[in-house]
Amino acid sequence: MSGQKTLLLAIDLATARRDEAQANLQNILHAQAHAQDQMQQLQQYAVETEQRWLQGAQISTTPEMLRHHYQFIGRLDQAIQMQEGVLASHAQRIEAARQLLLQAECRLGSFKQVLATRRLAIAKTRQRQEQKQMDEFASQQSQRQQRLQAENDT
Repeated sequence: MSGQKTLLLAIDLATARRDEAQANLQNILHAQAHAQDQMQQLQQYAVETEQRWLQGAQISTTPEMLRHHYQFIGRLDQAIQMQEGVLASHAQRIEAARQLLLQAECRLGSFKQVLATRRLAIAKTRQRQEQKQMDEFASQQSQRQQRLQAENDT
């Protein structure tokens, strides 16, 4: 029974670790979704800025305004590249978190399988003991009946 208690404790611990891994994955997925939203906002802002520039440049533009525009677009492109790096980092973290979750689920499943196997073995042992007791009882009953019959015959 002590082994079973230890196994139940291990299952509880493995369940807690699996739940932590699942929560961690959810947090990373949420952060990745937020980073993806930021990327979409940056890209949309770049497109809108370029459209506004094209509309304004048709009216009038100076070389200095053109230089400032290209600098701004360059910085905006840098921000987009940085955000791509953030998204790549999140993708790696998501994959690592999924692997940890998978490992935690496999470990928990293994513990549960061992527990089920042990319980089945205990149940079979009990059944054999009960059958042995019933056989012994039946044998004793049969011997009593034979003795009583032998006594009645004499």
